[in-house]
Amino acid sequence: MTHRFSWLRLAAATCIAGTAFAALPAHAGIFDDDQARQAILDLRTKTDSLSSQLSAAQRTILDQSNRLDQLNQQVATLRGQNEDMGNQLATLQKQQKDYYTDLDTRLKKFEPQQQTVDGVQGEVQPGETDSFNAASQQFRNGDFKNAAASFRSFIAKFPQSPYQPTAQYWLGNALYALRDYKGSTATWQGVVAKYPQHPRAPEALLAIANNQLEQGQKAAARKTLDQVVAQYSGTDAAQSAQSKLAQIK
Repeated sequence: MTHRFSWLRLAAATCIAGTAFAALPAHAGIFDDDQARQAILDLRTKTDSLSSQLSAAQRTILDQSNRLDQLNQQVATLRGQNEDMGNQLATLQKQQKDYYTDLDTRLKKFEPQQQTVDGVQGEVQPGETDSFNAASQQFRNGDFKNAAASFRSFIAKFPQSPYQPTAQYWLGNALYALRDYKGSTATWQGVVAKYPQHPRAPEALLAIANNQLEQGQKAAARKTLDQVVAQYSGTDAAQSAQSKLAQIK
């Protein structure tokens, strides 16, 4: 009886132990699944966080890229404005330079100027050059009467002008063209007497000699030509005088 009871107790214990061991794997499996679920949840949380951070970084990069584009556009706009301002400044500087150049040119017309006339330098008053050129143009146009009047007016108006010898010389030519031989000879003689060293003086003497030859005054012409050779030797006028002397018989 005792032995049978012991055996029953052993069987019961064995059954209980088996039941316990059978239940143990099921409990361990449930514990592993919970951990896996938690790990997955944690991973999802980390992934969502990283995804949010990545999205934020992408938005930041996009914003910076847009700002960079805006800055580039602003730089391009500023460069264009700077170029326009540079062009405007250059235009203004040129206009200012042209203005002062024009102003200086206009003012110079009202101031005496140093000028070289027929190789001789002198001070030219405002209006002298224009007046002389106008008379010269009349002569070139064949308007000898008005040219003579203009040269006379010039000679009277600008007595100290460096144009004086030249103006008197061309007055003599205008009178000669008008067949005023006496008046032209007297005018040229004035050039020789007042301005003996002027380049027009030997030309005036040659013109006087031509006048004298045309009037049949050979002796007077020969004497005038001799004066040219003696007084202005080595010049073109002296050579012309020598040639004319050889032709006079």
